Amino acid sequence: MAADLSSSPATPLVAVVIAVRNGAAFIEEAVRSVLNQGACLAGVVVVDDGSTDDTRERVAALGDPRIQLLSNPGHGVSSARNAGAALLPEAGWLLFLDADDRLAPGALDHLLRLAVQGGEPPVAIYGDYERIAADGRVTGRRHLLRRRRAKPSGLILERLLSGNFLINGGVVLVSRSGFAASGGFDPALSLCEDWHLWCRLAALGPILYTPRHVLDYRVHGASVMMGGHRRFADFRPALERIYADAAARPGAGDMPLARLRREAEVALMTYCAAQAFRNGGRWTGVRLALGALRHHPRRAPYVAARFGGAMAGL
Repeated sequence: MAADLSSSPATPLVAVVIAVRNGAAFIEEAVRSVLNQGACLAGVVVVDDGSTDDTRERVAALGDPRIQLLSNPGHGVSSARNAGAALLPEAGWLLFLDADDRLAPGALDHLLRLAVQGGEPPVAIYGDYERIAADGRVTGRRHLLRRRRAKPSGLILERLLSGNFLINGGVVLVSRSGFAASGGFDPALSLCEDWHLWCRLAALGPILYTPRHVLDYRVHGASVMMGGHRRFADFRPALERIYADAAARPGAGDMPLARLRREAEVALMTYCAAQAFRNGGRWTGVRLALGALRHHPRRAPYVAARFGGAMAGL
């Protein structure tokens, strides 16, 4: 059953939360991309998680009354996002933007209109993205994929349990009531905390998809997911948490959990391989992709498609 959205305001508004630590290089661009979203924006909450650079000063210098700057030093990204989500209660919808990414023009308005048009609103709606380099240049070819395939939409919990296909919170508009019912981000997780949340949200009701480009996802060496060639072991705590969490898999007796978990393991291994390749570690990427194939040979078409996409710049 979908989360009850009856308490959402008559005029739908969105609050954007940006958790940041030492994000001075890109934080101004990220915040400006939010401020340019238009009348549907209730405000942007920037939660500083103990920056030692001039992140806070750069945000304050923007001088826009729609910005709230919150200090949450050293408690981690999940705690920072939860703290930010507690503000701007007049906003019935939330979006969690990474501090090095930027929203595409009109992204919030597009997502919000689809979310509230007729019928019972979904617990969330997500769009698509383009990859950009540190200097803001588009480097990927995601538009080619958007023309050829549609991502899962509707009741997508089983599909999410087999692997996270939502690049990050910047593509996902979440109902505030759904976020509250899900319990928010788990502070114990430092990686894939968003995947865990998506599963808990998907257990509450439908998550819809639109092929609209809503996010510019920045790929650079200092980003959390790119740094140091992530290993499968880095993601194991999140995998264990998801499969131990009854709220993330209701009706599990009707799902092939062993198969879904194995597919999730291969998805994470392939992700590590693809990111290593994109980050310049080509032979590391090839080695990790071969490891994914050995782990689950039947998923060879998936591994080949995902890793091949990385090689092709998709």
